[in-house]
Amino acid sequence: MPQREVMERVLGRIWASARILEDFHAICATGGRFAGTESERRAVAWLAPRLAEATGAPVRREAIPYRGWTRGPAWLRAGGAEFPAQALGRSPATPAGGLTAPLLDMGRGTPAQMAAAGDAVRGATVLVRHEYMLGTGHMHRRRKYEAAREAGAAAFLIACHEPGLLPVTGSAGDGGPGNIPCAGISAEAGAALAALDGQPVTLVTQGSFEDRSAENLLATVAGRGPELVVLSAHIDGHDLAQSAIDNASGLACALAVAEALRDIVPALPRGMQVGLFNIEEWALLGSAAHLANMDDAERTRRVLNVNLDSVAGEAGLTALTSGVPGMAAFLRAALAPAGLRLPVAEPFFGNSDHANFLRHGIPALRLAAGYDLPHSSLRFLLTPADTPDKVRPEQLKHAAAVAALIVLAGCAAPVPPVPRMDAETARRVTTPQA
Repeated sequence: MPQREVMERVLGRIWASARILEDFHAICATGGRFAGTESERRAVAWLAPRLAEATGAPVRREAIPYRGWTRGPAWLRAGGAEFPAQALGRSPATPAGGLTAPLLDMGRGTPAQMAAAGDAVRGATVLVRHEYMLGTGHMHRRRKYEAAREAGAAAFLIACHEPGLLPVTGSAGDGGPGNIPCAGISAEAGAALAALDGQPVTLVTQGSFEDRSAENLLATVAGRGPELVVLSAHIDGHDLAQSAIDNASGLACALAVAEALRDIVPALPRGMQVGLFNIEEWALLGSAAHLANMDDAERTRRVLNVNLDSVAGEAGLTALTSGVPGMAAFLRAALAPAGLRLPVAEPFFGNSDHANFLRHGIPALRLAAGYDLPHSSLRFLLTPADTPDKVRPEQLKHAAAVAALIVLAGCAAPVPPVPRMDAETARRVTTPQA
C-alpha cells in the first residue's frame, strides 16, 4: 500500500473514532490509580482486556515486586495555626506527636542553595517551592528533597506553585534508611509558613510500608523483523483527583494508536510493542524493572521508545528529546508527509518512563502538552485539580495522531530510525541540568 494511503488510513481511524474519549473517561472513572490502592487495581483490570482488544494481541502481565506504602494523615502546626498537608509518596512517619524543628525557608530550594546555606539546613524543616513541571530550567522535587536530606535536614516541605488551596503531591525518597519525613502543602500555607521562618514547626506524617507487587501490561504486534518500536504510557497516578492529564490522557492515546496501527504493522520491517508501565510516579519503578530484567539481546531489539505522558490539557505537543543524536531529524521526517511540525525541547526530563530507555542507550522521546506554558492546565499536575474537565477531545486526537505517525515511521524505516547510543552518549543525555 502506498505510504500516503497508509498515513491517511491511520489518521482517519483516529480522528473518526469516538473510542479515545470513551477510553479516557473510563480510565478516569477508576480513580487516581495511586500505586497499591484499589483504584490502581481497577485500572489494571480494565486496561488488560482493552489493550488486548486494541492490539489484537495477547497481553503479558509482568509482575513487579516493590516496597509499597500506604498514605496516612498529615498536617502541620506553626505559629498557633494548623495547616493541612499531604505526605509525599514513601515518606517515613514522624514520631508520635510529630516532629518539631525550626523552619528554614529555602525559596526555590535548589541543591546550590542548600549547599550555600551550610549548617543552617542541619536539623531544620526545610520549606521549598514546587515548580511548573514542563518548563525550561525545571528543577524536580526529588533533586530538592535529596539535597535537603543530604545536607542533614530533619524534614522537607514543598509548597504548591499554583494558588487555590491546592496541596501538591508526588514521591520523594525510597523508604530506605536516611529518608526524612516529607509533605506537600498549598501555596497559601507556604506563604503563611514563610512568614514564620526560623520559628518551630511541628510536622505530622503517617504512613506504613509493606512488600507488594504491581503489574506492567505489554502487548506486541510483530513486524517482519525482530526489532520493536515501544509505545509507552504509565498507568499509576495520584489519589488527590483522577490523574486525568497525568496520565489517563497518555493511556487513552496509546490505546488509540495501537488500534489504528495493529493491522498495518505486520507488513512493516519492525514490530510495535505497547508497554503500559506501573509505579511510574515512584521513581519510574515499573519501567526500570522491566528493562533491567531483560538480557542484552532483548534490549537490543528495542530501537525506539515513544512515551506518552500528559499529552492533553493544552493545544499542541512538544517532543522532549533529551538531545538524543538524530532524534529531531527523524521526527521532522516522520511528520512531514502529513504537513505537521513538532516543537523539540532538548533538555533532559527524567520524570517519565522514557528516561529508563535512554539510560540503556535506547533512543527515546516523551510527548507532552503545555511545554513552557505555565498558564496551561498542565499547571494542575499532582494536585486535586488534575480532573477530566481539563482535557478536550481534539487534544487527545491530535496527540494520538502525532504519536501514530512517529510509531509508523519508526516501524517502516528500512534501518533503525535513530542510532543507538553508546554508554557515554547515554550518560550525557540523561545528566540533569545544574
